[in-house]
Amino acid sequence: MPWCPGCDRFLSPATVSAMGECPRCGSPVDPGRARAPGAAGAADAPGAAAVPGDADAEAAPLEPLPWHFKLLAGALALYLGWRAVQGVEWLVRQF
Repeated sequence: MPWCPGCDRFLSPATVSAMGECPRCGSPVDPGRARAPGAAGAADAPGAAAVPGDADAEAAPLEPLPWHFKLLAGALALYLGWRAVQGVEWLVRQF
């Protein structure tokens, strides 16, 4: 995350200039993972697939889902399944 010591604030990587300067005060900042506009193009768009050979995609593998998320998803599936059964029973009784 880029930090500007002159403004004493964090910057969005997209707001850092191509020269690595703060857009507000012009002091040099570490651009972090910011890329020049058009450098990676469609690879930065939401939902776009990673470009083969992209160093960021290869360096950071996805972590597995936590066990409590899996438990919550399973409980939700059971609950919604039971509510679907109750809904079908209600419809059968109505006719």
